[in-house]
Amino acid sequence: MKVAIDTDAMTLTVDSSGARETLDLYSPQAFKIVSELWVKTGWQLKYPYLFTWLGRPIIQLPEDLLVIQEVIFQLRPDVIVETGVAHGGSLIFYASLCEVLGRGRVIGIDVDIRAHNRKEIESHFLFPRITLIEGSSTDETVVERVRGEVASAETVLILLDSNHTRAHVLGELKSYGPLVTSGSYIVATDGVMATVHDVPRGAEGWLDDNPEAAAAEFVEAHPEFVLDDPRPIFDESLGVPRATHWPGAYLRRK
Repeated sequence: MKVAIDTDAMTLTVDSSGARETLDLYSPQAFKIVSELWVKTGWQLKYPYLFTWLGRPIIQLPEDLLVIQEVIFQLRPDVIVETGVAHGGSLIFYASLCEVLGRGRVIGIDVDIRAHNRKEIESHFLFPRITLIEGSSTDETVVERVRGEVASAETVLILLDSNHTRAHVLGELKSYGPLVTSGSYIVATDGVMATVHDVPRGAEGWLDDNPEAAAAEFVEAHPEFVLDDPRPIFDESLGVPRATHWPGAYLRRK
């Protein structure tokens, strides 16, 4: 695909497979194309690695964090489970929202919680709201431990951000889906891999081997869930799509 932007004429021209289309540069359609190019370039340049939350690297697109914080505000979950810990920034982010709301706790799971990251997380002032579990997120002993941490009447939100292969995410969805309470979500993050499969830091296999594909496959076999991208509660935009690393991520339990 070739994209040409003419700021004088205020047009964006797309040439794809011999088909040529010229759009108003300031239209929602042009914004979507520019946003996708921005996401691709940002992935290549590791844009999300710029950000921290309360002192810990978070490695997330700020747009996605704003969406999930609104989901958490509306759900007010008792338990937030995140697979994939890395530096702990996301755990701290979710714990800080629990602190503000005056309720909730966070369970973080990772196959390898590195010593320096564990030290920083455990010394953080929000650690009292966090439980760390080391082990594969799909290991039955780990899944059982998480189940044991959740009381039957508690509202549970789950975010999958560990190994992003289709098979692994599908395994996580099957393992943790039953824990999700009615009206809440299990979120398969980083489906953006399909979008960025053709950038230098991407891989051709990502086109089909990604969390978004796993989420779609899971929903097909589990009618108790529906793909449901949260709608903004405030929207005075002119119909523009969100830039996101989490397309097709939100599976809501009916």
